[in-house]
Amino acid sequence: MNKHGWTYKKLGEVCETSSGGTPSKSHKEYYEGGTIPWLRSGEVAQGMIYDTELCITELGLEKSSAKLFPVNTVVIAMYGATVGQVGLLKNEMATNQAICGIFPNSKLSPSFLLYCLKSKKSLFLKDAVGGAQPNISQNLIKNTIIPIPPLAEQERIVAELDLLSSIIEKKKTQLKEYDRLAQSIFYDMFEDYNEQICISNYIASLGGGKSLAGNEECANKVLKTGAVTYDYFNGNEVKSLPIDYNPKPEHLLKDGDILISRMNTLEYVGACAYVWKAPNNTYLPDRLWRATLKDNINPIYLWFSLIQDSSKKQIRTLASGTSGSMKNISIPRFLSIEIKKVPLAIQKLFASKIESIEQQKSLIQQSIVETQTLFDSRMDYWFD
Repeated sequence: MNKHGWTYKKLGEVCETSSGGTPSKSHKEYYEGGTIPWLRSGEVAQGMIYDTELCITELGLEKSSAKLFPVNTVVIAMYGATVGQVGLLKNEMATNQAICGIFPNSKLSPSFLLYCLKSKKSLFLKDAVGGAQPNISQNLIKNTIIPIPPLAEQERIVAELDLLSSIIEKKKTQLKEYDRLAQSIFYDMFEDYNEQICISNYIASLGGGKSLAGNEECANKVLKTGAVTYDYFNGNEVKSLPIDYNPKPEHLLKDGDILISRMNTLEYVGACAYVWKAPNNTYLPDRLWRATLKDNINPIYLWFSLIQDSSKKQIRTLASGTSGSMKNISIPRFLSIEIKKVPLAIQKLFASKIESIEQQKSLIQQSIVETQTLFDSRMDYWFD
């Protein structure tokens, strides 16, 4: 007997399922001028899906196994990087063959089913087959046991979870607005400063650490490149160092560090982040430089200068490498990048404004964590 007194059935007993298809890429007429949104598995997000990157034509739909799924179809990515991800279509869409479309009967709310299947992602991943490209089948999905509470109760649960989800999304929007504000302040304060100067005038040295990965959990961590990929520091991007390795003290991450990715894809090489709060016992890898600064530069001003489009363009031009996916930049080339020459006092004034913004962002981020914890607990209550 379950704790809610609900009926439980296999998904296939209360839902129809189907998969889509891919029109032949050799026929341009299947894509050019297309108006039918065509969803690929990599675009399946955990939530509402409103649009797609690509569209196909009516002819492409007719001449392939792609199918037009109606609004409120629940979709699951069956293989690829997003395997197990669940979404809900908010517009009519066709999908590729790596997506399972689910059409619940009149006794099951699509939104309730969405939350239910979100709660089962870990089970889908556990039962997935394959190595580098794990996949799940329609048969596995259809045999998944799901609850069938009364519709009125489904709607009440959806309303509760929707409310928590909307609070989280609004807070994430607030974070983006603060980021836009910071960029706006940078532009307004420095728009009229036209003189450029090489950052070699500001940076005394660049140096990295050592990348080692242990097979066991260890108190000492090393940063992954992803810690700076998006130009904001992410202290969760770490892996354990080997238990028998004694990291060098000079490689220890510190508050206020400026970190720069010396190697990444062309889009992300040179990514830069300011470390507001360094995690304990965390060390530098060899792919991230730490900048040792001279006394004539404010680190927050340097960070913002290096993440501007003008600096990114210089870095991409100077990066080298034969690999199509990975590029790198040498220290001399990086130090030749030019940024706006601004008096130190003005740099510090800008930094104080950014610090105030980051304090507000920190409060919002903590609120997101707390709301997410509440959301997760309610999901566990209803679906665990």
